[in-house]
Amino acid sequence: MRSLHSRILFAAAIAATMLMSAGAYAQGSHPIARKSFSGPQKFTPNYDESSVRSYTLPELMVTNDGKPVTKVRQWEKKRRPEILEILAENCFGHVPTAHVDTEYKLLEQCDTAMGGLATRKQVEITFRRNGVERKALLLMYIPNIRKGTAPCFLHYNYQGNHSTTFDPAVLPSRTSGFKRGSQVSRWPYKIMIEAGYAVATAHYCDFFPDNYEEYGESILPLFGYNKVEDIPDNGPRAISTWAWGYMRLMDYLQTDKDIDRSKVILVGHSRLGKTALWTAANDQRFAMVVSSSAGCGGDALSRRNYGEEIGRISYVFPHWFCGNFIKFGNDADALPYDQHFLIAMAAPRPIYVVSAKEDIWCDPKGQLLGSHYAAPAWELYGYEGINETELPELNHPIMRRMGFHYREGIHDVTPYDWRNEICFANKWFYR
Repeated sequence: MRSLHSRILFAAAIAATMLMSAGAYAQGSHPIARKSFSGPQKFTPNYDESSVRSYTLPELMVTNDGKPVTKVRQWEKKRRPEILEILAENCFGHVPTAHVDTEYKLLEQCDTAMGGLATRKQVEITFRRNGVERKALLLMYIPNIRKGTAPCFLHYNYQGNHSTTFDPAVLPSRTSGFKRGSQVSRWPYKIMIEAGYAVATAHYCDFFPDNYEEYGESILPLFGYNKVEDIPDNGPRAISTWAWGYMRLMDYLQTDKDIDRSKVILVGHSRLGKTALWTAANDQRFAMVVSSSAGCGGDALSRRNYGEEIGRISYVFPHWFCGNFIKFGNDADALPYDQHFLIAMAAPRPIYVVSAKEDIWCDPKGQLLGSHYAAPAWELYGYEGINETELPELNHPIMRRMGFHYREGIHDVTPYDWRNEICFANKWFYR
């Protein structure tokens, strides 16, 4: 196992790559990627809309045998399962489905947290299978001013539960070496609590350490995958493992008497935005989905040569996607899907996509277009989707059944994002 110091350095390096600007490139290569395709030693992203190549998207509403999808039943019984299989085989790998023995232990509860505004809970979740044991730590803040159960935002954190707050009672996540409150700007708990929403979070590295050298420290050994060589090309790597974790956290939320299990909102930012979309595709218990700056491999069309591209992401982060995805590194046009397929899997649930003006690495227009071309899945249910093909005015959110905002700023999570996500949830939960 890596030392704590090396874990911190690795996490910092990953964070830096997600904030690249034009002309910048953090070199990354690994045998997992190199043996699959000859990725670039340097990558110069395109940020010129006039240089975006022409492309033809795969048909969302046509089945594999060429039949148009015109009815909800066709979508639910035929096309949606087809797309789930296409994405599992060619992008993320199949999420593990084998039974795992699970135990919940309430480690701490305080009914007067945040000056009496909230109840804080900390729950240890233990997973056991095949003689392997793994643990995750869930932190929850639940509003005290409520009638009955509370709707809940479920959102992984990047640097440990204790990084989201200066609250000294919050237990440090075992897989994190970051300081308490190091990401507090991303977690304005008071905004959510005062709006009547609970918040649940866990450190994503509790499920997979986000390091191609540490497959064995993830939950994958529960399923017999102790190293990357054990995983087939359509098997789970990090994103499918994080998706499995989100689903297990949802299992717990379904049992908590303070949570409205019919109103759990799944949120993810950046690589975890990709994860949120893939989780929602696999698990329809989530009532709403938020994809924040998911970009390449997430909510931005892959066939646009703008910002980050498959060749770069699969070369630097080969452990995120399945082995088959890496094979498309030099030819996005050969993909049997594009990101509108992934976004459409959330239908007919409300979905909200977040983009930012300075986050050109994530291709904001590509995010909008991904939503636009996914809209027929919502229209099938009688909802209006994203009609726009040009970015809206800054800080003027679109809030239909499909929501989208294009805000000022960088690749980050901000109070503005949270406020709009709450407004969007209110629109559908409390009409």
